[in-house]
Amino acid sequence: MKTVYTVFCTDVIHEGHKNIIKEAEKYGRVVVGALSDKAAIRFNRFPTVPLEERVRMYENLEGVDEVIVQDDIMYDHVIEQLKPDYVIHGDNWREGPESAIRENVLNLLKTYGGELIEVGYTYNPAVKKIDRQLIEKLSMPEYRRKRLRQLIEMTPIVKVMEAHSGLTGLIVEKTIVEHDGRLDQFDAMWVSSLCDSTAKGKPDIELVDMSSRLRTIDDIMEVTTKPIILDGDTGGLAEHFVYNVRTLERMGVSAVIIEDKKGLKKNSLFGTEVEQTQADIEEFSAKIKAGKEAQLTDDFMIIARCESLILEQGMEDALKRCRAYVEAGADGIMIHSRKKDPAEILAFCDEFRRTDQKTPIVVVPSSFNTITEEELSEHGVNIVIYANQLTRSAFPAMQETARDILKYHRAKEVDDRLLPIKEIITLIDEL
Repeated sequence: MKTVYTVFCTDVIHEGHKNIIKEAEKYGRVVVGALSDKAAIRFNRFPTVPLEERVRMYENLEGVDEVIVQDDIMYDHVIEQLKPDYVIHGDNWREGPESAIRENVLNLLKTYGGELIEVGYTYNPAVKKIDRQLIEKLSMPEYRRKRLRQLIEMTPIVKVMEAHSGLTGLIVEKTIVEHDGRLDQFDAMWVSSLCDSTAKGKPDIELVDMSSRLRTIDDIMEVTTKPIILDGDTGGLAEHFVYNVRTLERMGVSAVIIEDKKGLKKNSLFGTEVEQTQADIEEFSAKIKAGKEAQLTDDFMIIARCESLILEQGMEDALKRCRAYVEAGADGIMIHSRKKDPAEILAFCDEFRRTDQKTPIVVVPSSFNTITEEELSEHGVNIVIYANQLTRSAFPAMQETARDILKYHRAKEVDDRLLPIKEIITLIDEL
């Protein structure tokens, strides 16, 4: 009997999936691949149902003979082992990033004479409603909040991009790329005080208060599903920080990062060029403890940012502080440097990992931007934050457009470099 193979990564079975199975039955024995979590997060939405439950769900479908786990987006290993006579899939993967998966399947089938069957994708109100319900579920606080911890466990390094508005949140949410036959996307969003302040035309000195910061988070949360890490600056007074922790946790924010400085906040990349003072270890540790005691779930993370390398206090001071912060209850540590050479950061990570293999390490490679995510992961880094690149790329583009319109007294000269309004509109989902 011939074998027909298809892959599901859905949390909810709808008419479209049943139609695929019904069509597959016509050709032979039906094997369904359940895409693993670590594979799904590279190009699809984060699963809300554990893999084991998804496997059981697929096994209970009428017409399914066997369910196996597919551990990679590409089909190489599965097709090598199974050698199905047919692979069946909806026709919605012919364009966009998923076309790379289609090309992979066609090339593999060609090696032994297998055949690809494509079924018209099911578009109707019922399927659209289920899809919307899945998105809404992912955006709910109880699902979004815990996702950062889940990502740390299932991926070598969590890739985080800054977002400072609903539109930039959508860019982070929906950008998927195909490169060298692989698909990838960002895992989470960073709501930076620098970018939030800049978007409001204000200096980055904690002038934008927390209520305004929360409105930015709310704008982003309303249109996205990915976990959010908040730049909490110094955290403010410990008495205020505990209330902010409760608020962020209730909203569904996954983590807040607070830095061990005090007084009027200055951007870290100024280093010793401006006066910046670190808090005492005991003082900052007490703030961490207070925040951890205030939170109500195990999902929320308080990450301690150490400024010792920025302020040229030395490696030993940085290590001493970070170990103390972990002892105080910090769920992770962020180490920062303004040097262009990553050697200082890597030396810190190596030394920290000698005594602590578990605590997540966060880095922000703004200045040492030649290092790759893979290299950082090899030194024990768990989260990499691209902290301001969207803001920095938007500003020169907008400034150049404004100058050219003034120069030519019309908009024609700038039109070729502008995104069509239609593309912006399609980025925004309609209910």
